[in-house]
Amino acid sequence: MEPGKQTVLVVDDEKNIRRTLRMVLEPEGYAVEEAESAEEALKLLEAEPVDLGIFDVRLPGLDGLSLLTRARELWRDLPVIVVSGHADTGDVVDAMKRGAIDFFAKPVERDRVLVSVRNALSRRTLEEKVQSLSARERRFQDEMLGDSPAMRKLREEIAKVAPTSARVLVTGDSGTGKELVAQEIHRLSKRAAGPFVKVNCAAIPGELIESELFGHEKGSFSGAAARRRGQFEVAHGGTLFLDEIGDMSLSAQAKVLRALQTGEITRVGSEKSFTVDVRVVAATNKDLEAEVKEGTFREDLFFRLAVVPLRSPPLRERLDDVPVLAERFLLLAARENGLRPKLVDPEVLTRLAQYRWPGNVRELRNVCERMVIMSGDRLRVEDVPEVIGPRAAAPAPSAGTGDLSRYGEVPLRELRDLVERDYILKKLEEHDWNITQAAQSLGVERTNLHKKIKQHGLSRAGRGAVPAAEDEGDAEA
Repeated sequence: MEPGKQTVLVVDDEKNIRRTLRMVLEPEGYAVEEAESAEEALKLLEAEPVDLGIFDVRLPGLDGLSLLTRARELWRDLPVIVVSGHADTGDVVDAMKRGAIDFFAKPVERDRVLVSVRNALSRRTLEEKVQSLSARERRFQDEMLGDSPAMRKLREEIAKVAPTSARVLVTGDSGTGKELVAQEIHRLSKRAAGPFVKVNCAAIPGELIESELFGHEKGSFSGAAARRRGQFEVAHGGTLFLDEIGDMSLSAQAKVLRALQTGEITRVGSEKSFTVDVRVVAATNKDLEAEVKEGTFREDLFFRLAVVPLRSPPLRERLDDVPVLAERFLLLAARENGLRPKLVDPEVLTRLAQYRWPGNVRELRNVCERMVIMSGDRLRVEDVPEVIGPRAAAPAPSAGTGDLSRYGEVPLRELRDLVERDYILKKLEEHDWNITQAAQSLGVERTNLHKKIKQHGLSRAGRGAVPAAEDEGDAEA
């Protein structure tokens, strides 16, 4: 299948009909795949999707109407046009019931075919755009609610970078909504009508990541039973979101770098390169600059990806947003579980706003759903899970104060961690986040300080993860 072109699968046991449809469609810019039986067509569809199917009703073996049913089981949103030499009204009605969107009879008329194909593909594109963008917008609005300075800054940065072609690196802890940031960048970009394709680099085995990104040819390795498009190719004309980019192997990094430099990709097992038009947005919860120094991430790729760095703030840095987020999640949880919205005691929101939320927005949403399901008609403070009880709900202390009462009733080990975190933060701020000077002040090695910074999740507001300063005078943190 050709990148950048909409693909039509023509299934007909008459070779002349297949050739005629190819001659009609290819000059109009469509890519055409052929099959002479339903069985052959299903093998193609199982290997990779197409944009439109044109199925003959009367086929040897499995008939065209059965193929229609099976094809839509594989790809629910696949538009299908059925064609027959018999113009049987019963076939038309049956086809429409099974999900066909149009029907034309043989002999094939060029103008009739083109009108039907254009209408089918235009309708599908419009439906996908409306459904995809509205779902992403709703989710972004749900999980990125809040008027804290951190969220206002993030929304302003997204609005600035989205209309450009710049690559973006989104950093932040797990559960802070990095994927939502990437989706919002796509939604507000000039590529919004194109695909948004996500690849979780951490979830794909190292030996398969190159095939996933760039595709492969049939027989290129054991198990490669058919040619497969890679995600760079699927994202042509849109945005490719590389999540957890820090977990990608060095060999895959080299190929991604080449793709970013030249715009060309090569399928595994092929010597032929072709160009793709893709905007890459990457995300990580790792300190990539530290990974570069350790040799596990390519410096040249880091600079290619981080043209515009954005930081998705953890929930502990915007606790003022928790009540409005919680109210929204409680309402959504009731709706999604078929329950009536519940009255919420103010103490519930107060308690939620005091917790540190190590799992960030994802954890808050799960807790809200749990409370809605397990509580009565009214949410009371007793319905808040024990993990978010008084001992865990001590508010985050500000650096530099000496009153231990602000830590609340916490275990001694947790108190030590909190005090250590505050003291390190205080010294970093005193030295304007110069790692070398702060380490000297604390009497520890710079490498040890970096470990502590990472352990406590410290970062300079609005500056992203703390890098390992190379020079004595490097204050970047």
